Amino acid sequence: MLRRMQHFSKNVLLKRRVSTWSPLTTAFNTRPEKRINFTKNEVGLFGKPELTSHEGFYVLKEKAIFKTDDLIEEATSPNRSRKMVVIFDELSDTLCKVADLSEFIRLAHPASNYCSAAEDACITISGIVEKLNTHKKLFNALKSVVDNGDQFETSDVDKHVARLFLFDFEQSGIHLEEEARQRVVFLNDCILQLGQRFMAGAVHPRSISKNILPAAVLPFFASDGENILVSGLYADSANSVARESAYRLFLYPDEQQERLLAEMLKCRNELATVCGFPTYAHRALKASTVETPEMVDMFLDSLNEQLQPRAANDFAIMQKMKSLECGANVPLAAWDTPYFTSSLKRKHLQASASEFSPYFSLGACMEGLNLLMNSLFGISLRNTEMEPGESWFHDIYKLAVEHETEGLLGHIYCDFFERQGKPNQDCHFTIQGGKVMPDGSFQNPIVVVMLNLSQPRWSGPTLLTPSMVDNLFHEMGHAMHSMLARTEFQHVTGTRCSTDFAEVPSVLMEYFANDPRVLRSFAKHFQTQEPMPESMLERLCTSKHLFASSEMQLQVFYSALDQVYHGNHDMHAENTTQTLQRVQEKYYGLPYVENTAWQLRFSHLVGYGAKYYSYLISRAIASWIWQTYFERDPFSRTEGEKYRRGCLAYGGGIPSRLLVSNFLGREITPTNLTSSLISEIDTFNERLKHVDDYFR
Repeated sequence: MLRRMQHFSKNVLLKRRVSTWSPLTTAFNTRPEKRINFTKNEVGLFGKPELTSHEGFYVLKEKAIFKTDDLIEEATSPNRSRKMVVIFDELSDTLCKVADLSEFIRLAHPASNYCSAAEDACITISGIVEKLNTHKKLFNALKSVVDNGDQFETSDVDKHVARLFLFDFEQSGIHLEEEARQRVVFLNDCILQLGQRFMAGAVHPRSISKNILPAAVLPFFASDGENILVSGLYADSANSVARESAYRLFLYPDEQQERLLAEMLKCRNELATVCGFPTYAHRALKASTVETPEMVDMFLDSLNEQLQPRAANDFAIMQKMKSLECGANVPLAAWDTPYFTSSLKRKHLQASASEFSPYFSLGACMEGLNLLMNSLFGISLRNTEMEPGESWFHDIYKLAVEHETEGLLGHIYCDFFERQGKPNQDCHFTIQGGKVMPDGSFQNPIVVVMLNLSQPRWSGPTLLTPSMVDNLFHEMGHAMHSMLARTEFQHVTGTRCSTDFAEVPSVLMEYFANDPRVLRSFAKHFQTQEPMPESMLERLCTSKHLFASSEMQLQVFYSALDQVYHGNHDMHAENTTQTLQRVQEKYYGLPYVENTAWQLRFSHLVGYGAKYYSYLISRAIASWIWQTYFERDPFSRTEGEKYRRGCLAYGGGIPSRLLVSNFLGREITPTNLTSSLISEIDTFNERLKHVDDYFR
């Protein structure tokens, strides 16, 4: 009887705790259950009636093909009755609705038949796009409008979007003579294949015979018969020998990887010159926020100059830490920085990351986002019950994004929990872009936010580490950009803008996630609902800025190397490792390690080619916006409305450099961009002066 009474008391206590949660918190803190449908008809994935079965992908792509043919005929007709850019955007929307949805389902659906059908749809749509890219009549119709103006009245936005469509055409070389165009097609195919092979090699473990290694090294690595396997850098290992050994072995030069990278860079350079650009970097940066490689170089040089003494101070502290562990005569090396950075952060936190997690239940974090969105924009995130067959797995949440006066703005599907076969990455997918429809109504956006959190336990909700909270806010920043961009054209809605601006709203959300005032509004213990103690809160927020200068200097080095590889450097005069050594000497505070080739493991060179700098530019602009609008009050509705109307609402509908300059009231220059980052670093360094006391 006593046991039953104790159990009853716990249940009562649990109910009392739960009853104080908001509906949103309750939904995300509750274990998702699979519902059995007895009565309702299935509505299909994302509410598309065609997708009640995997065969529906065939129907979707056939409809897209027929509509595409009609739009091509309209665009090339001398008697068209609509603006050319409107027709092109409808053409783009028709194909994107199938391609984007299919690409997501191909990656995320647990059923192989859906994945296969979605992949087939992706291939079909890709084939249609390739044909369109060689459709001379369609291209000439658009080019005539861009060069000579449309027969209908057009706005600056119309002209900007039409130019973007034209550049997309020209990427395939359609404007070139046939021989040159065929060369562009060939080079694009080579770059794709070389990039795929390079990325596979970048993560491949290094297998080394045990006989050629010192016996002291062998215990650190997995065995494979007579060989050992080195699958990473062991950056977090407390053993300095393990860190050094992994660094030297994993990053040892590889002739095959060197050949693939050099050949890819050579093909990219030729592709750019055939298309009329001085370098591949010039081609990649067209229509970006910074617009030219020269601007990027000036920014990186300006930032590097300011960072050097600050990063040197970081390295001096790390050297003291290493001397305490390994002796005074052992110099700091590249394999040490991740370990000592995380080590100092742990000391500063005075707790492990898991000790903060009880204050970051998933439900509490979602409620924190809801409170922030409501304060800034008058928006509520409402958990909505899905119809049968609407989602691809039973543990998906659907958020309706509702404005207090404007009504429904769109939907965010939250695929937050890990499962077998799901991509292990945090990301944002656009399923349907927002746009103005022919009848004047608005096509609301649909997006998916994907995370890989653990499933809620039977005894409690999913708990997030501080870094997971940052990732959640980051990806929701992308989602809200999609929701709040009310553009006329889906081709430029939300995150469909230049790479170096697309990350600004998501990086800015990390500033909110790192502000004590924002965290204080939702960081509460999932059992007691007690707020996180102030001392823990302050330690958490300041710890994220430890060694910020050296970490940023590393990003400057990566960005500079990416620019040099895709710029004017002579790829015949030196191999990629010699280039790395030269760039590292200028841009990084620690020396190159002989007989290593870090760049051959840097897969971002494939996906980001000449755009890796985007992280730093986005960070600089986000920091600038934070300092200008939100640092004084992160909940200001006045500033939130300015940000929404003056920045987010346009998506990519205005050239991003003009958009940012207008919003911030100052020209985008290397000096201004550098100033925002250095000001931020110096502000926090003042608060962290006591850190060096650890080593006095």
